[in-house]
Amino acid sequence: NRPTASSAQTVKKGNIMVAIGAAGDVWVDKRRIEVDAVRANIERLRAESPDGAVVIQADTEANAGVVVKVMDQIKMAGVESISIAATNKD
Repeated sequence: NRPTASSAQTVKKGNIMVAIGAAGDVWVDKRRIEVDAVRANIERLRAESPDGAVVIQADTEANAGVVVKVMDQIKMAGVESISIAATNKD
């Protein structure tokens, strides 16, 4: 269940997707990982695809604390800009 937004835009392929489930489970590159492993995984994927943006796809029921921890891990991996996935309201 992704949140909706009037300003939602389509993202390009090649981006690094980080999924956060309602139960707080975190997925990177289609693998379930612990929050503390997000940084290392993002660093590895950025080395393979340096131009890929990082997009968080969080369930609407995901705990905000988990989302913040994931964002912190992504920032520590050297990513300046993080996008949040949403579906368009229209």
